[in-house]
Amino acid sequence: MPLSAFDLYSIGIGPSSSHTVGPMRAAKTFVDGLLDDGLLDATVRVKAELFGSLGATGHGHGSEGAVVLGLEGEQPATVDIAAARGRLDVVRRDGAIELAGKRTIRFDAADDLVLHRRRSLPAHPNGMTFTAHGMEGAFRERTYYSVGGGFVVDEEAVGADRVVVDRTEVRYPFTTGAQLLATCEETGLRVSDVMLANELSWRSEDEVRAGLLEIWAVMQECVRAGCAAEGVLPGGLRVPRRAPGLYADLGARAEGGDPLDVIDWVNLFALAVNEENASGGRVVTAPTNGAAGIIPAVLHYYTRFVRGADDDGVVRFLLTAAAVGILFKENASISGAEVGCQGEVGSACAMAAGALCEVLGGTPTQVENAAEVGIEHNLGLTCDPVGGLVQIPCIERNAIASVKAINAARLAINGTGHHKVSLDKAIRTMRDTGRDMHVKYKETSRGGLAVNVIEC
Repeated sequence: MPLSAFDLYSIGIGPSSSHTVGPMRAAKTFVDGLLDDGLLDATVRVKAELFGSLGATGHGHGSEGAVVLGLEGEQPATVDIAAARGRLDVVRRDGAIELAGKRTIRFDAADDLVLHRRRSLPAHPNGMTFTAHGMEGAFRERTYYSVGGGFVVDEEAVGADRVVVDRTEVRYPFTTGAQLLATCEETGLRVSDVMLANELSWRSEDEVRAGLLEIWAVMQECVRAGCAAEGVLPGGLRVPRRAPGLYADLGARAEGGDPLDVIDWVNLFALAVNEENASGGRVVTAPTNGAAGIIPAVLHYYTRFVRGADDDGVVRFLLTAAAVGILFKENASISGAEVGCQGEVGSACAMAAGALCEVLGGTPTQVENAAEVGIEHNLGLTCDPVGGLVQIPCIERNAIASVKAINAARLAINGTGHHKVSLDKAIRTMRDTGRDMHVKYKETSRGGLAVNVIEC
């Protein structure tokens, strides 16, 4: 059951891959099933119930609006961002929904869209149930789990850890860092080469390249949008956007005046992406929305400050980062609701560190070392969003982790690649730490900063 780079990178909508993108996909999957089975015309009511972390922080994460959009047949990659922002209010006002975009039915958001703040479903903290009713009562119920990064599985998925069962055979299968390094040693290939060979099981090399460069183009546009947008972020915290001011300040500085200006640029790139995400803008899940700023920030650093950077390097960067991300997805989790923010920001930091190390000329062992440093120094990171919003501490956390990823890559490339703690051991430690972490620190807004910072 291999994973593709395009499973980890997907174009979507903020503010959360697990709480916004996932619920939208789940809702659309449910109504698509009604449509495919000829049951849409018999449906007079649909009820959606969100449990666990979805129920606890769904309001601040835009989960309610995402469910409505999914029930209306919208998809995260193509939904009109401007129209999406006001759609929930319209549905609440009119008391009706356009099911699958084809059939108008009554929809009372107070009764038909329920957030269970203290109840959870068994397989994963991000559970949701959809029920279709006809004139004679309920006739179909389905349960889905949003397992991080926009991945959605149904209740029959073993372990709730896959979108679909994919039995595609890839050239160089790997599920651990040790297997990946062994393949590189046996073949003489770089990590990105191994990943590319596997991607060819699904699509041509030209398609892989074009798809990854499209992902990069969306990341770039997200940074541009974040640098141009003024004002405050939505929600009760009234957090001001900082990227536009920082962008103007950097543009006015004399070039070379401060050798640490590069850090401010990296901070800018990350802030711009995550402020766009927090406002419900178009972002790339990499591997989640809560950590969406790290890979774009480090990739912008590469293209802006590394001599010789080009599109080939961008493609290699994204392939290498995906290979590292697969190890986290296979052996632990990228869900903040399951293992805390170490699974989101920590995973993204490791991905970016390993990827930058490769395009700087690092060997596979140095790449693995960089990724290990990236996650090791994020172990135990909690997910405690203030007010249930993907703003504090999430936005700054992406900026800090972006700089940390660059430092991890530089540490590794200046070393031999040999180190005491393997990436596999660090990932296993992250998984175990997440299991031991109290639920209040796992995207519930019931612990940490979320209870020690007064909303205003």
